[in-house]
Amino acid sequence: MDEQEERPRRFAVERITEGEWAGWSRRERNESFESIAGPYYFRTDLPGGARQAFRAEPRHMNAGGFMHGGCIMSFADFCLFSLARPELRTAYGVTATLNGEFTGSVHVGDLVEGSGEIVKAGGSLIFVRGLVTTSGKPVLNFSGVIKKVKPRV
Repeated sequence: MDEQEERPRRFAVERITEGEWAGWSRRERNESFESIAGPYYFRTDLPGGARQAFRAEPRHMNAGGFMHGGCIMSFADFCLFSLARPELRTAYGVTATLNGEFTGSVHVGDLVEGSGEIVKAGGSLIFVRGLVTTSGKPVLNFSGVIKKVKPRV
């Protein structure tokens, strides 16, 4: 069975073929929070594993001119699920915990990237850790736990 057939879907995945994001994919679901907060992009074919990214826009900034911490945490939550995707093959998940330590700042126009790994995956919990960077410098160190759940009918 194909991975896309196994995995429950509430959104379509769009592969980008032109422009800055050529080769990346994004989830298509206009009413979702991540569509409003992002758009966020992801790749699984890069050396070093899965990657997530988005471009910082004026709407992502706080009054001080830096990216709002809530925006960075929202991206970390997206990264959490993108990184855990291999373990969510036939399940849905919800964020049980998401912890982060801010280590840098993001400005308008910066490319914001996420990377990380699954630390442990059990029957119902997936533990993930990651790093959000811009220009190769750390912005947020994060860790989180996803609880696998059955879809609502």
